[in-house]
Amino acid sequence: MTQLLTRIGADAGAMQVNQVHTLLRALAQPVAETESLPLQQALGRVLAADVLSPVDVPPHDNAAMDGYAFAGQWLATAEPLALPVAGTVLAGQPWTGDIPAGHALRIMTGAMLPPGLDTVVPFELCQLEGTADAAAPTVRFASAGLRPGANRRQRGEELATGATALPAGTRLGPAELGLAAGLGLAQLTVRRRLRVALFSTGDELLQPGEAARTGAIYDSNRFALAAALQQLGCTVHDLGAVRDEPAALRAALQHAAQDADVILTSGGVSSGDADHTQTLLAELGDVAFLRIAMRPGRPLAVGRMHRADGRPGALLLGLPGNPVATLLSFALLARPALLQAMGMDAERATPALVQVPLAVPLRKRAGRTEFVRATLHTNAQGQVEARPTGNQSSAMLSSLVQADALLLLDHHQGDLAAATLVNALPLHGLL
Repeated sequence: MTQLLTRIGADAGAMQVNQVHTLLRALAQPVAETESLPLQQALGRVLAADVLSPVDVPPHDNAAMDGYAFAGQWLATAEPLALPVAGTVLAGQPWTGDIPAGHALRIMTGAMLPPGLDTVVPFELCQLEGTADAAAPTVRFASAGLRPGANRRQRGEELATGATALPAGTRLGPAELGLAAGLGLAQLTVRRRLRVALFSTGDELLQPGEAARTGAIYDSNRFALAAALQQLGCTVHDLGAVRDEPAALRAALQHAAQDADVILTSGGVSSGDADHTQTLLAELGDVAFLRIAMRPGRPLAVGRMHRADGRPGALLLGLPGNPVATLLSFALLARPALLQAMGMDAERATPALVQVPLAVPLRKRAGRTEFVRATLHTNAQGQVEARPTGNQSSAMLSSLVQADALLLLDHHQGDLAAATLVNALPLHGLL
């Protein structure tokens, strides 16, 4: 680990975004402890083990819609087909009687198909001759458009007994919890919550509610990061704002390292005169101070803190101090590492990109990856296109509030003309 960080630190001036992702994947080890939780408490948690289906899903052949069930072999006998109706079968009430050959049953969606019946014709395609309560009404329908097995859900077609329903590393959302409930499972084994210690640094920071003073700014980073961590499902230990004093920073780092899996800081990782964090982290852990070829978010501190017993300690992620750089460094670099530390599969932690054309030309300097805050809208031709949200300063958080997506401009790209297709990363669910 020390050799890896030392080598990375030596090459930091040339680091590209994908190289940083590789480094963070190597450092972010999933928490080992697990717990069993009822489904109602498992939202957002990460599965610690594969969930195997204890049953076939569905557990029996059943009707995919309301209609009339019959043996598909009769489709080849007449056009239109007319079949006597032997009765009605409802969902949850299996048919127990005999079904004479060549007869149909009126059936509801989800109802179990009796043996010998494998096809369902929807009500709206049928004509009923005689009343439904008559002794033997007849259903008539065109047979040309149907095939044997139509509108039938087969036993086990979704999941067979013993099949993997949810793999380990899955983050549990509404669909996953619904699937688990549909298997009859009341509890799931998940990894414990990731514990993250958070603080911001800077003598210039004021807390919301304090009176303004000349030369000071309000601490937005800590509140934004705390919200982002809570949205991920982490347990957040907020240590507040720490002054740019070596003793205060040392105390905060040592306190944070006692119980945290991850220490997340903002500010104090650049090359300014008051940035004591670098010196302290070199004493208290194995840390590389990266200069990343990206905009916004160039500086980043990455490493592990030391423990008194010599074991590897908390993962340290030191983010830059400008508000937009802080949040985008979190979303693009720290968030995938945190999800991996939570136990999530690294590939599933990577958001998908979509391609959209630019509404306007963009200036771009080759040699760095740029993330442009943008809105997505539909133009007069009905095509979705991207337009930057104005000033892209890393200090202007309002430009991120206005954005729908980040445009990912490749490391090697230069200026881009209007209508150029670019990769876009939707912000919904990311921040």
